Amino acid sequence: MPVQTRARYKESPLKAASGPQPPPSPGPMRKAGGGRKGACGEPRRAGPAALAERLRHVLGACAAGLLRDCGARVRGFVQDQKAFVVKADSKIWVALVFAALAGVLHWYHITTIFENDRHFSHLSTLEREMAFRTEMGLYYSYFKTVIEAPSFLNGVWEMMNDKLTEHPLVINTLKRFNLYPEVVLASWYRIYIAVMDFLGIQTKTCWTVNRGEGLRPIESCEGLGDPASFYVAVIFLLNGVMMSVFFLYGTYLSGSRLGGLVTVLCYFFNHGECTRVMWTPPLRESFSYPFHVLQMLVLTYILRIPNVNRGSLIALCVSNIFFMLPWQFAQFVLLTQIASLFAIYVVGYIDSDKLQKILCAHMGVLKARPKFMKMSGSRIILWLIEGCAWLFGTVILKCLTSLMFGVADDAHISNLLKSKFTGYKDFDTLMYTCAVEFDFMDKETPLRYTKTLLLPVVLVILGVIFKKAVKYIISVLSQKDLCEREERFNDGELVYHVLQLVAFTVLGILIMRLKLFLTPHLCVMASLICSKQLFGWLFCKIQPKTLIFGILALMAIEGSANLQSQWNIVGEFSNLPQEELLEWIKINTRQDAVFAGAMPTMASIKLSTLRPIVNHPHYEDVGLRARTKIVYSMYSRKPAKEVKEGLLKLGVNYYVLEESWCIRRAKPGCSMPEIWDVEDPVNVGKIPLCNMMSKDPRPYFITVFHNSIYRVLKIIKD
Repeated sequence: MPVQTRARYKESPLKAASGPQPPPSPGPMRKAGGGRKGACGEPRRAGPAALAERLRHVLGACAAGLLRDCGARVRGFVQDQKAFVVKADSKIWVALVFAALAGVLHWYHITTIFENDRHFSHLSTLEREMAFRTEMGLYYSYFKTVIEAPSFLNGVWEMMNDKLTEHPLVINTLKRFNLYPEVVLASWYRIYIAVMDFLGIQTKTCWTVNRGEGLRPIESCEGLGDPASFYVAVIFLLNGVMMSVFFLYGTYLSGSRLGGLVTVLCYFFNHGECTRVMWTPPLRESFSYPFHVLQMLVLTYILRIPNVNRGSLIALCVSNIFFMLPWQFAQFVLLTQIASLFAIYVVGYIDSDKLQKILCAHMGVLKARPKFMKMSGSRIILWLIEGCAWLFGTVILKCLTSLMFGVADDAHISNLLKSKFTGYKDFDTLMYTCAVEFDFMDKETPLRYTKTLLLPVVLVILGVIFKKAVKYIISVLSQKDLCEREERFNDGELVYHVLQLVAFTVLGILIMRLKLFLTPHLCVMASLICSKQLFGWLFCKIQPKTLIFGILALMAIEGSANLQSQWNIVGEFSNLPQEELLEWIKINTRQDAVFAGAMPTMASIKLSTLRPIVNHPHYEDVGLRARTKIVYSMYSRKPAKEVKEGLLKLGVNYYVLEESWCIRRAKPGCSMPEIWDVEDPVNVGKIPLCNMMSKDPRPYFITVFHNSIYRVLKIIKD
């Protein structure tokens, strides 16, 4: 078989491893007889016995007629309710079928894009691990730890007593990195393999893959028995189910299955703005965000119903837990949710009892509202008091507790926000803001929303909701009678969604990575174009389906082009320089040799060679940020001796230098030497140390390996 350049093909397999209708009106009621009259037309006089008999006759006739009438009514009611239940069940099943179809389509879409981009099924085990770059590789390494341990419990113990990630420290990575999804997936994988082995069913098939270009053939395995394939398959399945929830969400919010269709199609038409799971499956958001969608759906249900039941609160609690456990950023998203809920409570769209149930007595100010109302009859003053109480109970209280207990892990977030609005700069904030995903939203994003008509449609919906909300607020401020309770409950969840959209918009503008909350919520809001509650006046003039499908047809012009551009992506993962580096480390270094270097590379070294590292891509921890600053001093203008001493204090044996980091920059002021100039102004103007190490690292380091990208420096100990 001839070798094709850059094309991979498989040869023979090597081995196999294991609305109800009104009830029908009843017929005329049967009247009881009044007794016979005498021949002369005068009533016949009767004795006591005759009167008693006549009374029993009258009452008996009345009772019989009443029973017959009640029976007819009951039969009619039963038949009517039966028809209603059948009709309701039919609607539910149709919605569930459409939801399942949407989920399957999304699962197939992201699976296909992922495979086309990397040719993942034809990669070797090492190449698949290298494909999980930066923190993706770090997270996957702990999944690998658990499945390769002698037992599941041993694997979890190793995660909780990790000695490789921040040498020489022993840390609980399960808690630090929110690795609960990896624990669950590893348990599923071990159970799956054990059951398949017991049943004698093949779980994977391995092939020899010719890579071309004079490269040696590799072994590639397909099937869920391959750990990496199992790992990404579960993630894609979860995100397929997420699309099913999106359909149900749009359907429930709008009151129409067309609303669910609008939500799903808007998501597909703006897919590149909604998610990045097809490019970065192991990231925390891939596990967490689907449960956020479920949580928002349950919350919408709670806001809409007049009386909150225990089951819905349990569902909200469970979805909150699954949303927060995998991702440390979830708490900030829930803060915006609480702020939105409190705002609609203050205005009066929901009462304090419902808010207390939702937040589990979030703040005592809810119970104090009647007292405030007695103190001041002004609604505006009341709103100001409650707003200040919320501000103190969340933001200010968080800052005070962090200051009192010396909690510094979240300090970089406040500094990051400060840098967005002021000229503040330091090493840590520049490490974030110089990355594209943490920069402001690019100007092209709103334009892309406009081209698919997502933004114009949502703006129309916002205008209608805003008009209704202003009308309600004016009626409250004018001290008129309270609006009908039914109207308050019907509008409350819509106002909440508007406020939540505003919060997500602010987050997305400040940090582009957080578009993953903004864009899907825009898609959900677009479903309200099908709402009779908002556009019933319009649907009386034009057929709803005609309007909706006309809008979808216009959306599809740009949306189909966006989908086609995703389907046209065809690539093949290859990173030969890193492959050479990892193979050299495996063969030429001791198992306890300690490495330092760029955070993305350290994750790959830890995953594929199991060598101890001193820094990694999970930059949120304050201690890790201090370690990374020491490691990255190699790219500063400091003296080589000072850098060497800092590395020796961390116990480093080898430093992986990437020469491109000396010169590359995402934008002006963002090269590593320029970042260090902000942190270390004393050495400004000197030659960067990384440039000198590339030429001659002596006398403090020696080069033991180098290729076109990487140079491994061994630290010479005194």
